[in-house]
Amino acid sequence: MTIALPAACAAAFALALLSAVAGFGGGVLLLPVFTALFGLRFAVPMLTLTQLSSNGSRVWLNRRDLHWRLIGWFALGAVPFALAGGLLLAHAPLAPLQRALGVFLIGVVIWRRLNPHPRKPSDHAFAGVGTASGLGSALLGSVGPLTAPFFLAYGLARAAYIGTEAAAALTMHLTKLTAYGAGDLLTTKILLYGAALTPATLVGAWTGKKVVDHISDRVFVHLVEAGLIAAGTLFLIGL
Repeated sequence: MTIALPAACAAAFALALLSAVAGFGGGVLLLPVFTALFGLRFAVPMLTLTQLSSNGSRVWLNRRDLHWRLIGWFALGAVPFALAGGLLLAHAPLAPLQRALGVFLIGVVIWRRLNPHPRKPSDHAFAGVGTASGLGSALLGSVGPLTAPFFLAYGLARAAYIGTEAAAALTMHLTKLTAYGAGDLLTTKILLYGAALTPATLVGAWTGKKVVDHISDRVFVHLVEAGLIAAGTLFLIGL
């Protein structure tokens, strides 16, 4: 564990930076790292603690550009289904869901290329996005890429996109921690490791914010789409 903790801190910094630039991706890529270092049952709740600090810092750094109405609608669907998914974590068959999500993410990028000006979703449609995200996130550890196409189609970019998506995700992670605690998955060791990773996560989020401030909206969207392809591929091959 003495080697595992520094390795986890380095990964948490790099992937918090990635999340701060693309709005997602850190959790998807961090889960296999944590699983290799600690095992899946340890990795999923510890990843949630790391995401809590990562998303919280992105909300604070982009607080002036948040779309609170979208966050409220998202939470309406996400909170109950994140709670249900967290309680089902020990029993659900995860591999088929993971691969279906991979196909969806890659398909979304292809669809966006063929339809560059998609219809803007309504505010209340984000309750459905929250439902799918809450359940999937509790079962798979992270499905941040699932929400990206909807926030992009709504017209959010850069600070508004990153901050609003992070605030929406924060409602899920808080709920998941409640469910994991009820299921005795939050051990003292996991809580200590989560606290130890927080400084690296905060520094990564701050660094990523500085990067976003210097790129255009067009480059930002291309980065997000590249992230969707990468995340979809990882889900498809089972990482």
